[in-house]
Amino acid sequence: MRLSLGPLQYFWPRDRVLEFYRAAASWPLEVIYLGETVCSKRRELTARDWLALAAELADAGREVVLSSLALIEAESELAALERLIDNGRFRIEANDLSAVQLCRERRLPFVGGPSLNIYNHRALALLMEDGLFRWVPGVEQGRELLGELRTEMAAAGGRMPELEVIAWGRLPLSWSARCFTARAFDVGKDDCGFRCIEHPDGLPLATREGQPLLVINGVQVQGHAVCDLGPELPELRGLGVDLLRLYPQAERMAEIVQHFRAAVDGTGTPERLGAVNGYWHGQAGDAALVTST
Repeated sequence: MRLSLGPLQYFWPRDRVLEFYRAAASWPLEVIYLGETVCSKRRELTARDWLALAAELADAGREVVLSSLALIEAESELAALERLIDNGRFRIEANDLSAVQLCRERRLPFVGGPSLNIYNHRALALLMEDGLFRWVPGVEQGRELLGELRTEMAAAGGRMPELEVIAWGRLPLSWSARCFTARAFDVGKDDCGFRCIEHPDGLPLATREGQPLLVINGVQVQGHAVCDLGPELPELRGLGVDLLRLYPQAERMAEIVQHFRAAVDGTGTPERLGAVNGYWHGQAGDAALVTST
C-alpha cells in the first residue's frame, strides 16, 4: 500500500507552499498531488511555478499528479485547465467533468478525483474507458459501497482501477459559486481581499450554541474534525485499496506521514490520531471514532 499527499486545499503564502513541498520531498511518500483545486483566484503560485515544483519532486523520485479545479465557472478557468492538461509530462487529477472530457479527447490517462461523484459500477467502467486509471472515492463512499462496486465490477467481467482512499484530513464536503469566507467578512466575492490566506487550516464555523460544526475554505466547505482511517488499515487492505491519501495541514504534517508510513509498513501501531471516521462505517460523517464490526 502506497501513501499519497493530496492537493493543498488551503491558501498559503508562496514561500510557505514552496517550503512545505521541498520538505515533503524527503517524506516517505510515493505520490504527490499539486495544484489549486478550490479557487482560481488563489494565485500565489503561477502555473509555471507549479510545473517547476512538480519537476523538482519528480526528480526526487516521486510520482507527481497535477490536480484540477473542482468547480469550473469561467472560460478563463477552462483555458487554464487546457494548459494544465497539455503540460506534456505529468498526469492529471480530474476533479470536474470538463477535465475528464479534455483528457478523453487527448487520450490521456487521468486520476478521477473525489468530486466526480461516481456511485455505481457502470459509471466507473465508462470513465475507465475514457482513461481513468485511478479513482479517489468521494468522502461519503465508505467500505460498503466500495465492496459492492468491487463485486459488481467482477460480475460484469471488469476490473477495478487503482483505489486511493482519503485516510487523513478535513473532508471536502461541497463547493459553491459563492465564497463563504468573503461572506463571513461581509465583502463581495470579487473584493474578497484574499482573506483565505489568513486561515491556513480554514475558518472554523460553530453552531449558535458554540459547538464546532464546519470549516469554511473559500468556496469550499469542509468537515470540522479530522478524518483518520489509520486503524482501518486491515479493512482497507481487504478491499484492495492501493493508496492512502493524506491531505496537507499547516502543522505536524511530517509527523502524520511518518505515522502512516509506520502503520502501513507494520513497524508502528496505527493508533487513532484524528477525530472522526463515520462515513467509512456508513454513519454520519462526524461520528467520532466508530469501531469496526
